[in-house]
Amino acid sequence: MASPLRDNSAPAGVTVVDAGDLDARGIITPGALEFVAALTRQFRPAIRAALARRTLRQHALVAGHTLGFLPETSEVRHNRTWSIAAAPSDLRQRKVEITGPVDRKMIINALNSGADVFMADFEDATSPTWDNIVHGQQNVADAVQGTIAYDDPGTGKAYRLGRRLATLVVRPRGLHLIERHLLVDGTPAPACLVDFGLFFYHNARALVAKGSGPYLYLPKLESHLEARLWNDIFIAAQRSLGLPRGTVRATVLIETLPAAFEMEEILYELREHASGLNCGRWDYIFSSIKTRRHDPRAVYPDRAQVTMTQKSMRAYSRLLIEICHRRGAHAIGGMSAFIPVRGNDAANDHAFAQIRSDKVREATDGHDGTWVAHPALVPLAREVFDAHVPGPHQIDRELPAPGVAADDLLEIPTGTRTLAGLRLNVRVGIQYIEAWMRGLGAVPLYNLMEDAATAEISRAQVWQWMHHGAPLDDGSVVTPTLLRTIITDEMHAVRDAIGAERFAAGRFADAIALFESLVTADVMPEFLTSLAYDRLA
Repeated sequence: MASPLRDNSAPAGVTVVDAGDLDARGIITPGALEFVAALTRQFRPAIRAALARRTLRQHALVAGHTLGFLPETSEVRHNRTWSIAAAPSDLRQRKVEITGPVDRKMIINALNSGADVFMADFEDATSPTWDNIVHGQQNVADAVQGTIAYDDPGTGKAYRLGRRLATLVVRPRGLHLIERHLLVDGTPAPACLVDFGLFFYHNARALVAKGSGPYLYLPKLESHLEARLWNDIFIAAQRSLGLPRGTVRATVLIETLPAAFEMEEILYELREHASGLNCGRWDYIFSSIKTRRHDPRAVYPDRAQVTMTQKSMRAYSRLLIEICHRRGAHAIGGMSAFIPVRGNDAANDHAFAQIRSDKVREATDGHDGTWVAHPALVPLAREVFDAHVPGPHQIDRELPAPGVAADDLLEIPTGTRTLAGLRLNVRVGIQYIEAWMRGLGAVPLYNLMEDAATAEISRAQVWQWMHHGAPLDDGSVVTPTLLRTIITDEMHAVRDAIGAERFAAGRFADAIALFESLVTADVMPEFLTSLAYDRLA
């Protein structure tokens, strides 16, 4: 049921759906809604056009076209005279960045973690219930004001901000998502403009006054034209609040296969607002599968075997570093999904060894910083990067040109497809979707931190293996019958592990139904979160 703000002060043409009393929290205010509505009216047509271009490119790939570096933008790549704007002081060192959802306890712990940067994630690590979005915006605003606090009702522990805090960066949702709880002229607003608009409106001036600024991570871009669109959004937002151009700083996650061919152009379009690029490895693997879903020659091995040492993944990482450093930008490494394992020393030692190896590779390759998912991993990442990067970054370090060609980026990772890998994809995919439907976006499963990106890999692999009849290493082929048997087996195991009562109280029936529809569709659906969104409570 649609309901306006409690005092009927919503701007003309704006409707807040099922608002409850959330407007009383100082986030869904008339001024903020007017700001988001203005951005929506100005940029919604361009966002729709960008999404249409994605569809057209995918049709072209199915018709036989291939991805490659753009001939029409070769001048941008070959012109050595341009660079991005100099980094502000609180983004000069980004050796360790921690990421996580926008709940109150996480924000406090992440800001206190000792990391250089905290990315507050409204995207892959947050299930976008309206309650999560609005409370998340309030938590971010309280953090900016320095007033955020949390008292755990279960433990009685008090959480407060310390003296040394990480620099705050916010990741809004992607261009493809909508916010059904905020209608502008009768149509849901783009979720990216809701997240960006509320954050910017409530916090930009306060951040500037503190000597910082409104800093962003931009997710799932697929072209330099989408970077140009975001640059236009930044210019309009800054003008609206009377802030100078360049106040916003954005780091772009290179987490789609098409974007890997336009990294330099993406930096160019955002050059007055850019601060770096990030190897978003998990979404990049998902995008690589999805973009070439029509091609039986592009079938991937088990996701656990698609590491950053694979030739195509290493080429992507090294090319990103070389481009960033040529243009004065930070090159940020990706997330190792391993997390500390409480009460299991052997598993914990294995996790830390894997993380150390991953971070040493990043630092020695030339990355200026890296991501971790848990505060306990900050000291390890710090130790590695301090040992290999004595200054705040290594942008000026001379590196041999990687000589990456298009075929290097398109090479299919080597490895095997196994029944164990299939079972893991089913188990993780369904459990993550079930948790997401209950409002959880970051879910620890089997000693790994799973978010929407890793769940996307799981369901995309099952679809790909079954759609192309790709045999497993034992010679078996994934069929609907085998899939149903495995789902039944794995869900029985999950029920035994968590208890029948908890299983019955969850959303497993909904999650199983959605997972099955995702992996048996004739054409691989673009995003599971788009289809799951209408099933959120």
